[in-house]
Amino acid sequence: MLQHPSAVAAEHPDRPAVVIGEHVTTYAELDARSNQVANLLASVGVGPDGVVAVMLENRPEYFDLAWGVFRSGAYLVPVNWHLSGAEAALIIADSGAQAVFVSSALATDGVAPDGAHRFSVGGAVDGWGSYEAAVAGQPTTPRADEIEGTYMLYSSGTTGRPKGIRREVADRTIGAPTSFTMLLEHFYGIGPDTVYYSPSPLYHAAPLGWSTGVHRLGGTVVAAERFDAHATLAAIERHRVTLAQFVPTHLIRLLGLSEDERAGYDVSSLRSVVHAAAPCPPDVKRAAIEWLGPIVNEYYSGSEGAGFCAINSEEWLAHPGSVGRSLLGPVHIVGDDGTELPAGETGQVWFEGAPRFEYLHDPAKTAEVIDGRGWTTLGDVGHVDADGFLYLSDRVSNMIITGGVNVYPREVEDVLLAHPAVEDVAVIGVADDDMGEAVRAVVQLRDGAEPGPALEADLIEFCRARLTHFKCPRSVVVVDQLPRLPTGKLLRRMLPPEVFA
Repeated sequence: MLQHPSAVAAEHPDRPAVVIGEHVTTYAELDARSNQVANLLASVGVGPDGVVAVMLENRPEYFDLAWGVFRSGAYLVPVNWHLSGAEAALIIADSGAQAVFVSSALATDGVAPDGAHRFSVGGAVDGWGSYEAAVAGQPTTPRADEIEGTYMLYSSGTTGRPKGIRREVADRTIGAPTSFTMLLEHFYGIGPDTVYYSPSPLYHAAPLGWSTGVHRLGGTVVAAERFDAHATLAAIERHRVTLAQFVPTHLIRLLGLSEDERAGYDVSSLRSVVHAAAPCPPDVKRAAIEWLGPIVNEYYSGSEGAGFCAINSEEWLAHPGSVGRSLLGPVHIVGDDGTELPAGETGQVWFEGAPRFEYLHDPAKTAEVIDGRGWTTLGDVGHVDADGFLYLSDRVSNMIITGGVNVYPREVEDVLLAHPAVEDVAVIGVADDDMGEAVRAVVQLRDGAEPGPALEADLIEFCRARLTHFKCPRSVVVVDQLPRLPTGKLLRRMLPPEVFA
């Protein structure tokens, strides 16, 4: 059975495929428009293994373009529209994009490289072709060389320059089942009756990957233009959403509403709430389960597609803090000497049987994350328990070495997030003549909390009551706002210089 929106369109042409705001795209419309995009790409010389960059806000054209690129056998490069023009230009140029589609509000001369075909979406821009005019005259039938394409996602660049992640496509036949869609179908129950809600930007791996997975399986995607707690609950009620996907920041904002505010919306249609992308503080997770019931599911994966662990509410309550068991192949914990470690011991997390990928233009980086056994790693540190549940400590790159002892910031951050004065926190290492590095907490306070030496001392003491002393911060710096991506990932490179002083 083909897993593709064209197959859905043939049987259920009027079924809603995409809902964004008041705009509804049926499967028949998605099929026709994506064919027009694919034929436009053929007309400008973009064929199998070509590259197309898309930089748009959450708007209906996103899916027309995405499916058009996939039907061309090309690589889709989703670009973060929050980036500066210069940052976006670096990614687009690095990708080798032959065609670039950019929102009219974002289209500037420097974004698209010389020689690339450039199209403005949503309005006329000098020096750019009109997307709407370009597709209007294209056939709505499939192009002759139609084969499956895929994504080429760029890493978020939380600690350095983003890198293109070029995945292999195992089967280029249009609509051929993939391991991911089979997982969505059989583990998460996604199918024709699914109404999937995502409030996250579509340039991220999870919202785009899950949305197109829902399309392959015949469900409806409801994508928010931006996140708002009240609007999210209203959308779940209005559209009778069955599956919602959040990041921990979204859950924190939803739980920040009063019980009466949350009770004012009917969310009984929900069968599953999925969260991922960043660590979820245990207290937040428990509160979400208490509110929504045992339908809160977590998974752990990465843009590379290396590994996929999942855990449901019942499993998490029995194994608090775990990100689940591996669903796509064995997980291995490896020590510094390369040997596999037994259950309970902490080391680097590696996955067996993951799909092949490479970092574009960076064979050295690729070699760092794929070993001679074909195992792959996302650079995370953790352990498995006797039941095979994985627990993450942190990332190798985030580790603080103080006095020769390893400290993983996440453990300290989870403690501080439980303090009533703390809205958000990042734990970092700063240079120290005596210890090499000293642990420092960079804290964003809740409204009404009073900064000052008394609070800083209280935060340190709060940690000392709950953690081994060498893990506790020796200093606290208060900032107005921590720099985070919409996924919740901290942009450590964008922390103000004074926090490291």
